[in-house]
Amino acid sequence: MTLNFFDDPKATAQGQSGAPATTAFGTPAVPVVNALNFAPPPASAPSVVASGATAVAFPQPPVSAPAVGDAGLSGLEEINFKARRITVDDKKIINCRADLNQLVPFKYEWAWQKYLDACSNHWMPQEVSMSRDIALWKDPNGLTDDERTIIKRNLGFFSTADSLVANNLVLAIYRHITNPECRQYLLRQSFEEALHTHAYQYIIESLGLDEGEIFNMYREIPSIHAKDAFQIQFTQELADPNFHTGTPETDGRLLRNLIGYYVIMEGIFFYVGFVQMLAFGRQNKMTGSSEEFQYILRDESMHLNFGIDLINQIKAENPHLWTSEFQAEIAELIKEAVELEYQYAEDTMPRGVLGLNVGMFSEYLRFIANRRCKQIGLTELYAGAKNPFPWMSEMLDLKKEKNFFETRVIDYQTGGALSWD
Repeated sequence: MTLNFFDDPKATAQGQSGAPATTAFGTPAVPVVNALNFAPPPASAPSVVASGATAVAFPQPPVSAPAVGDAGLSGLEEINFKARRITVDDKKIINCRADLNQLVPFKYEWAWQKYLDACSNHWMPQEVSMSRDIALWKDPNGLTDDERTIIKRNLGFFSTADSLVANNLVLAIYRHITNPECRQYLLRQSFEEALHTHAYQYIIESLGLDEGEIFNMYREIPSIHAKDAFQIQFTQELADPNFHTGTPETDGRLLRNLIGYYVIMEGIFFYVGFVQMLAFGRQNKMTGSSEEFQYILRDESMHLNFGIDLINQIKAENPHLWTSEFQAEIAELIKEAVELEYQYAEDTMPRGVLGLNVGMFSEYLRFIANRRCKQIGLTELYAGAKNPFPWMSEMLDLKKEKNFFETRVIDYQTGGALSWD
């Protein structure tokens, strides 16, 4: 299946003078990507995304199937009667040959605890009142055109982004993670991704927005399309039915996928939108929508932390994967992601609004990228970057009689006890 992209005449990779555009980082703007192909590419060919007069190619080396004894079990094997009981030492995150259907004994207590924490923090979108948002949106003088653009573009990105994440979890990652307690969390995360898509649809429906316009933005808005085209490469590779872990090459590609989605998608690509949407609530505007995003940010922070622990555990069990060449590849992916997210900030906020401007996002994205690098053991990429939005940490604390925006009187069970760093 191919997603046809229709160029937005207002958004091109050229400056007004016809010269190539540059970003705030002094590098050429990433060319607009014009097509997304969701079909897994041939194992022997690179995944190429057409881009106007150029092409953006994401190298994907040939995938060789491992020997039968090298790959992990799937959980669908024949049930051997009177087989011995498994032990903690039998368990591994990837390429495990122990029974995957037995949750205990636990080896990775952190994974089980994150599952329990996620369950304790259950919420539903319709618990948040949208009445004030609806009134403000319908008021012709309630919001500026720039503010309306920010809301619509973020709904356009997020409404399909969480579906891409869910697809990656269900169709790519799950079958290659060979530990039942980690799989338990992945199942909970998959539900939460569906819950987030539900929340965006609830906002879109409540405000009476054109659903086709919003949900199709990843085919029509260049900055949104470019981010999603960047992400789909990771899913395509692992969703290939001929892909199997069990070799250093394929194990490394799995690790690359996990970094691509947890560190880049959920750890970088979501954060311009989070800041923008939560900034509305700080000014007592669109408080229901801001609250929905506050709960989503909270969930995504937990997803990110689980992903970081998963990545670091795989590194610890397979240190041969963490080569200098692999680290250099990941550093380049993160740099490219920062460029793409900055272009998204420019697109959604061409002028200063809500006390924000694109210059602040330039600094923020460098700060976020440094933090993500440090979390997975890479050297920071941007020396001296600072956080211009310290108030974002407040948004993770919802353990109050009424939360920050005072529109929902239902508490999380254990929120204040959780660590988000």
